[in-house]
Amino acid sequence: MSVVLQFRFDARSDTGRVRTNNEDSGFAGPYLLCVADGVGGAAAGEIASATTTYVVSARALAHPGHEPGRLLALAAREAHAQLVAGVAADPHRTGMATTLTAVLTDGVHSALAQVGDSRAYLLRAGELTQLSHDQTLVQEMLDAGRITEAEAAASPYRHVVMHAIDADEVPEPDILMLALQPGDRLLLCSDGVTDVLSAAALQMLLGLDARSTATDRIVRAALDAGSRDNVTVIVADVVDAPGIVANGQVLGAGIDLDNVVDPSAVRPLRSA
Repeated sequence: MSVVLQFRFDARSDTGRVRTNNEDSGFAGPYLLCVADGVGGAAAGEIASATTTYVVSARALAHPGHEPGRLLALAAREAHAQLVAGVAADPHRTGMATTLTAVLTDGVHSALAQVGDSRAYLLRAGELTQLSHDQTLVQEMLDAGRITEAEAAASPYRHVVMHAIDADEVPEPDILMLALQPGDRLLLCSDGVTDVLSAAALQMLLGLDARSTATDRIVRAALDAGSRDNVTVIVADVVDAPGIVANGQVLGAGIDLDNVVDPSAVRPLRSA
């Protein structure tokens, strides 16, 4: 019998100890995991993240037969269209933007979509691999060999995001096909985690047996390490579970969708 992949997950979003509101949003379900971080300092970042999370999760749930990479790319463009409509309706939202890191499986094929600097990691046989690639100014400088890893970690420009989902430009997410297998564990998180926790710390915490324990410990460790941002964590195990469906979980600003997005305004899925 062929393997049919699903996710078993635990997730949490915390406003943190410095911010007064949560601009992170997320969704975790048996086929989709996503984190969206409203870009700090931009107008209505929580609206951008919640809208994007809603559109991506709605598309994934409504079109289970679509190829995951293509569906995620189309959903990112649809989220952009919703932000354009939101700014037209309320000019005070001009400048709102969000990151997006999403993993989607159809049970056989799996894909990662990346816009911005939230991250996705894979823990397999005790070894941690970063799946996503930051779309930041500092990462571009690092890739070009213009700065060292140590300089990148200390750079005052490390939060300058080069790509985001906003109302200005149609996004082109980085799409990576994933060869997931039962027994893998995934971590999706906002930069409120990765700003303060090393890969070694994440590997250790993610390796805890219970998903709920791993999630709680990662959130707590980020806060205790002095994170000044919202902290959002999704821990998911990849399982072979044909025919078993679980409910999804909405996180952060996405919980109060009535205040940030009108579901009836989301348009039909379109081809490119």
